[in-house]
Amino acid sequence: MKVEPLRELPMGFGMALFENDKAAQHFSNMTAVERQAVLQQVREVGSKNEMRALVQRIGDDADE
Repeated sequence: MKVEPLRELPMGFGMALFENDKAAQHFSNMTAVERQAVLQQVREVGSKNEMRALVQRIGDDADE
């Protein structure tokens, strides 16, 4: 499975993932379709706090 390199991710999202290992691992294990859905959500984020909350949810979803 080819995971998008961090340099291809939006900068704020990549930085937030870097700070949350669980979310980064979960994101890397997603299918391409799932990752694209997350990236669509990323494009709709309007603040740093919203980005952190989105990444936190990705990490929390890993537990499900």
